Amino acid sequence: MNAVQSIDLRKSYGKTEALAGVDITIETGTVVGLLGPNGAGKTTFVRILATLLRPDSGQAFVGGVDVIEEPHRVRARIGLTGQETAVDDNLTGRENLEHVGRLYHMGGREARRRTAELLDGFGLADVGSKVAKTYSGGMRRRLDIAMSLIARPAVLFLDEPTIGLDPRSRMAMWDFIGNLAHEGTTILLTTQYLEEADQLADRIVVMDRGTVVTEGTSSELKQRLGGGRIEIELQDSADIDKAVEALGLFCAPGCQPQHSNSTVTLPVEDGTQLVPQVVRALDSVGVALIDLGVRQPTLDDVFLSLTGDLTEETLPTEKMSAPKPTQGPSVQDRGVKDS
Repeated sequence: MNAVQSIDLRKSYGKTEALAGVDITIETGTVVGLLGPNGAGKTTFVRILATLLRPDSGQAFVGGVDVIEEPHRVRARIGLTGQETAVDDNLTGRENLEHVGRLYHMGGREARRRTAELLDGFGLADVGSKVAKTYSGGMRRRLDIAMSLIARPAVLFLDEPTIGLDPRSRMAMWDFIGNLAHEGTTILLTTQYLEEADQLADRIVVMDRGTVVTEGTSSELKQRLGGGRIEIELQDSADIDKAVEALGLFCAPGCQPQHSNSTVTLPVEDGTQLVPQVVRALDSVGVALIDLGVRQPTLDDVFLSLTGDLTEETLPTEKMSAPKPTQGPSVQDRGVKDS
C-alpha cells in the first residue's frame, strides 16, 4: 500500500489555480522532496493531505484512507511541521510535548514516557525543564519536529523544516530527518534548499504553477538535463566574441556557448575529454584564461531549466488552522505559509 496518493487534485483561490490536477504517489518508508518556486502549490498540496483544506475536486489518500471522507482517521496517521514553529515559548520543552500528547488522547503516563523518549532522541533532555523561549533556533526546530512525532505518525509532512537555521543547525537537522527515514517514517519534505532535497530525498517531485512538471531520483533528473558544463573565465572580457566563435564546435548538439561578462559556459557531452582541445582552441586565437573548470548538472540547473526564475507570484496567504481536538487526534497549527 502506498503511503500517500493524490489523483487529479485541484484547488483554486478565486481566479488563481493553486493545483491544476496533481497526481503524486509516495511509497511507504521513503523520503520525497517536493520542490517548486513560490506559488507552485506545494503548501496547498500539503494542507489538503493534512485535512486542513478541502480540494475543489480530485482525491487524496494517506495510508489508503480518504482525506476527505475520513479526516479523523488520517489525522491519527500523520505528523506535521510547518515553516513557523508551533512551540509555546512560555512552556518548557517537556510541557510542550506532553501537551501535544494529551491532545492526541494519550494517557498521562504514556505522554510522559513518550516525551522522555523524544527529548532524549532529539538531544533535548538536558534542556527539557527550561522554557522554550530560552532555546536556540535549532533547538526550537528540533522540539517542533519532536512534537509532530509524539503519536508515532506513519507519515510526516515537513514544510521547509530548516528555514532560518544556520548551516551547522541545518546539517544537524538533516541527520535527524535521515534517522527518521531510516526508522521507517514516510516523509514528504517541501524545501527551497535544493541541496537539502539532494541529500535527503529518495525521489524528487518538481511542481510549477499547480502541476507536476517532472519527478524521479536526483540522479535521474540530472541525467535528463544532459551532459556537463565547461566554465571558462577569460583574462580580458573583450575576447568574449572570439572565445564564443572558437568554442562553438565543441558544444553539445542543439546548444550554443553562453557568456556573461568575462565568463563563457560551454554545454558539452563529456567535459573532461574536451578540456585539452578547448584550451588549444582558445590559445590558437590568442584568448588568455584565468580559470577553467568542468562541472556536472546540479539540482539547481534542473530546477531553473524546468521552472525559470524563483520570483513566481505567491498565492493569497491562508493561515493554517488545526482541527479542534474534539474532532479526533489533532494536527497542530504549524503556521505553514503558501509556497
